[in-house]
Amino acid sequence: QVQLVESGGGLVQPGGSLKLSCAASGFTFSRYTMDWYRQAPGKERELVATITSVGDNTNYADSVKGRFTISRDNAENTVYLQMNSLKPEDTAVYYCNAPPSFRRKAGLYNYWGQGTQVTVSS
Repeated sequence: QVQLVESGGGLVQPGGSLKLSCAASGFTFSRYTMDWYRQAPGKERELVATITSVGDNTNYADSVKGRFTISRDNAENTVYLQMNSLKPEDTAVYYCNAPPSFRRKAGLYNYWGQGTQVTVSS
């Protein structure tokens, strides 16, 4: 029923850019704050960016602030993550999801999409 489909990842050189997309379905997307997360090998999943339901407020992890931009298009049920000035330490699988406190209400409890791999390497 619920589905989050991440796309747009790939292999890029340090300093390069990528734009990730997350297509959502099966819940009322426009009602929810949405987040981007990432998980690097051997590391815990970490919150990268947050955007409120109407897209009027955003927050970022310190490690990506000034380089990444989260946005959304509620008409398309899609959240985006524009990543610029990429560094090797950005290498991870990137996922989207609702915030933990709202996942159950949205039907996303214990749900994660496949994620999209971002590899930053020369």
